[in-house]
Amino acid sequence: MRKALLLALVLILAAGMAFAGGSREADRAGVTLLQNKPEIDEMLQAYGRDWSERTGIDVTIKSVGGGSGVTMGQQLRADYTAGEMPDIFVIAGIEDYREWESVILDLSDEPWVDETTVSFTVDGRVYGFPVAIEGWGMAYNADILEAAGVDPATLVNYDGYRRAFERIDGMKAELGLDSVVSMAASAEMGWVTAHHNFNSLLSNGLTYGDLSVVEDLLAGDVDQQRLREYADWVELLFSHADRTVLTTGNYDSQVGAFAAGRAAFLHQGNWVDPNMDAANVDFRMAFAPHGSMRAVTDGIFVAAPSFYVINADSPNVEAAKQFLRDKVFTQEGHEFMVDEAGMIPAFSNVQLNPSGQLSQSVQDWTSQDKVYSWSQYYFSNDFRDQVLAPIYNRFANGQINKDEFVRLMTQAFENRS
Repeated sequence: MRKALLLALVLILAAGMAFAGGSREADRAGVTLLQNKPEIDEMLQAYGRDWSERTGIDVTIKSVGGGSGVTMGQQLRADYTAGEMPDIFVIAGIEDYREWESVILDLSDEPWVDETTVSFTVDGRVYGFPVAIEGWGMAYNADILEAAGVDPATLVNYDGYRRAFERIDGMKAELGLDSVVSMAASAEMGWVTAHHNFNSLLSNGLTYGDLSVVEDLLAGDVDQQRLREYADWVELLFSHADRTVLTTGNYDSQVGAFAAGRAAFLHQGNWVDPNMDAANVDFRMAFAPHGSMRAVTDGIFVAAPSFYVINADSPNVEAAKQFLRDKVFTQEGHEFMVDEAGMIPAFSNVQLNPSGQLSQSVQDWTSQDKVYSWSQYYFSNDFRDQVLAPIYNRFANGQINKDEFVRLMTQAFENRS
């Protein structure tokens, strides 16, 4: 009998310890974050581990996009269906907001709102935390251009690029190049073509915030002259790219060719600075405007690329808010954004400046107010990824010619209206 009582007591104590342990585990808040910048995944994972140690709050970070084959929209829909929505996720603009509006938390009262001018807002309310300030034009290797006798100041329209590309193309062997341009248009790299390059059609040469071309295209009204000049630009890039990188390359192969000095130009933005650092590049680089028009366009595309939003249905809202606040109001957060991830911070209280050459070039263009809008996100992810991206891909693979590219793009806009 005594043994039975002792056994019962042991079982009760064990159960109590297990319950207490489970309670402690449940009390330890956790945050899940889904983000779409795989180029900073390693740095963000390290920051998350450090933040967890400092705060006692677990954080799980998942990265999609780039060459992963899964877009943010696809992953979010899968998570939503499975009842596993992250606590923090990324939207790119108004179309993403409209899709997830019912679960996005109003962040208007957060303290970081007063430290930025580029938060995501709707009807005067703040819903999105700007990930960074980013920009892109055509990144160029200044040492190669100098050796080829090409002045970057001439790269302000289609004709300037055509002359430069033809000159460099004739000197590829002498310059040690595989191609003039490192450009990717494979199926998994539609974000280069149908997101970033597409924006040249939408906003190049227009006053910042001018949505006239966007509004016309959304209504199915296509300016054929502007579209045909844009098609000339796409053809120029594709015809001077390495065929393998263009048609089957991923992010690493595209960026790697430029970092290795095997291409004079790169169609990417300042987010590649960490890749340049990792490759220990020793050449000078900067951005020139896109040459998608015959007219001179003296500026590059600059904006907040995306925004963190908080899932309003999350049980970890307060922990998610703290994660975002600490990026803005702690030295560790500042060092992560600038020193580790190489980003241009979107918050005025951050005094650090990025060391990457392309980020510095973005800041130079911005300081001169020579910037054009990011307008691609007025079109849905599905339209860009499933309708436009395959058109670019077919053009790159030689399955359609330039006239057919123009026809299919026109048809896409007319049908979506």
